Amino acid sequence: MFSANVSAVKIHQQAEKWTSPRPCIATWLSVLVAASGALAQVAPREPHIGYLYPAGGRQGTSVEATVGGQYLDGVSEVIVSGEGVKATVVEHTKPLTPKQVNDLRQKFRQVEKRFQAQRKSGGKDSFEEVARDMGVTPEELKAYADLRDPKRQPNPQIAEMVTLQIAFDAGALPGQRELRLVTPAGLTKPVRFRVGQVTEYQEIEPNDLSAGSAGAVPPFVLNGQILPGDVDRFRFSASKGMRLVIAVDAQALIPYLADAVPGWFQATLALYDGEGREVAYADDYRFHPDPVLFYEVPEDGEYQIEIQDAIYRGREDFIYRVTVGEVPFVTSIFPLGGRRGGRTTVELAGWNLPIDRLVVGTLDKIPGVHPIFVTTEEHTSNPVPFAVGRLPETLESEPNDSPASAQRLAPPVVVNGRIDAPGDWDVFAFQCRAKGQIFAEIQARRLGSPLDSVLRLTDALGRQLVVNDDHVDQGAGLLTHHADSRIRFTIPEDGFYYLHLGDTQRKGGRDYAYRLGIDAQSPSFRLHVAPPSINARAGRTCRSMSCSPPGRFFRTTSGSSD
Repeated sequence: MFSANVSAVKIHQQAEKWTSPRPCIATWLSVLVAASGALAQVAPREPHIGYLYPAGGRQGTSVEATVGGQYLDGVSEVIVSGEGVKATVVEHTKPLTPKQVNDLRQKFRQVEKRFQAQRKSGGKDSFEEVARDMGVTPEELKAYADLRDPKRQPNPQIAEMVTLQIAFDAGALPGQRELRLVTPAGLTKPVRFRVGQVTEYQEIEPNDLSAGSAGAVPPFVLNGQILPGDVDRFRFSASKGMRLVIAVDAQALIPYLADAVPGWFQATLALYDGEGREVAYADDYRFHPDPVLFYEVPEDGEYQIEIQDAIYRGREDFIYRVTVGEVPFVTSIFPLGGRRGGRTTVELAGWNLPIDRLVVGTLDKIPGVHPIFVTTEEHTSNPVPFAVGRLPETLESEPNDSPASAQRLAPPVVVNGRIDAPGDWDVFAFQCRAKGQIFAEIQARRLGSPLDSVLRLTDALGRQLVVNDDHVDQGAGLLTHHADSRIRFTIPEDGFYYLHLGDTQRKGGRDYAYRLGIDAQSPSFRLHVAPPSINARAGRTCRSMSCSPPGRFFRTTSGSSD
């Protein structure tokens, strides 16, 4: 059969050679012509945005921001999640067409000739002055400079620019928001940005070789973009005894870049003292790609931050925000969750925290994962995940390092525990009947714990029946470090069985917390919709979703969407 893009002439020529009856030939021709006509009616391109810069602003201020994207003709409105932030469209700019680029280059060839001629005759006008005398507009000068920029990396997906004016109310809740553009062809997917609480700065190029002037005093936020081979540096003043947290938002703002390897901006962060000595460095934070530095300032002076991509890539959508200051930062909590309908006292660890315990009420929370954070009079900490479950809960009880000292459990139950030290194992015992099915699942890495768990099930004689290291959770989004374990097993005979829980890398400590759920598995589902926005013409049907079976204990709720 011919493909639908074969021209009608070629179809006719081939039809003359066929020996099939004419009515059949005519039928095939009509089908192919109809198919060609259908393909010619190209559906409108779906609008797309790739980045927002700067990716945030301070409460009570207003910023001019740029959105880079594609197919944004007719953009008219901005939708922002939450309250207290308003954005309006100022201007939409499209990249030059090939003809416009050629015309621009022709025009500047004439400017270059006149400029060289006047230089030979002793003239002192600059290239820009000569261009203006020849009628070149400021917009054309800028466009020509962009064409000649050695760091320019054209990408059609972010070539169109929409200028926005974003106003942040003084009472806008701090934290992450989402922004979409409205066009005649539909809504764009969301792009993330932050509502901040401290003074914000935008980078001023060039700052590759030396940082800008000193004077900034923490706390503050730095906004910037990394272009190919770019290294951005900033100077600031700090006082002895400051407990500085320097945290980068990069992959957290743009989780995935389809044409980058790795598929995100892999930022590196270094801190230098006034003598130019590197005093701290990070290229991640545990298993998160965005780096965080913790540094207690030893003496008054000037310090310098350096940020770049790990392999010197860059582009306009390599966006970052760096928070610098004595701001609260939670590094771990325990327990990692609690049962719905009660109150859970959570131990806190971190930097610059005003409290070491937080009472979390779960009466109004549906089962699932919810963010919790610590607030002071001036700042809000980073959010950390807290799981809310439906099953009875208990705490791990030491010593339980072997089957002889195993902690007795009566499933269904969720155990909140820790791998307290490197090489530690936690062992749990429970009684099962033959032909029953046991289901056990760890929730640790998905809740921010560094634990890389492994689960082993043994019988009363110590025989290993099943083991699991990593289970890929399809509902965990772009998590690239799946390290939580899950097992299911049909019990062969009545008796006691033992679950052994450890860290595959033989690490441990107070941060290595987990939630272990044990129960018989029951039917359940969780609905995920992808992409996050669906554009469809009236009367059409869209199929864009996926279902995955979550854990027995950790699902959001049966039949819910997230």
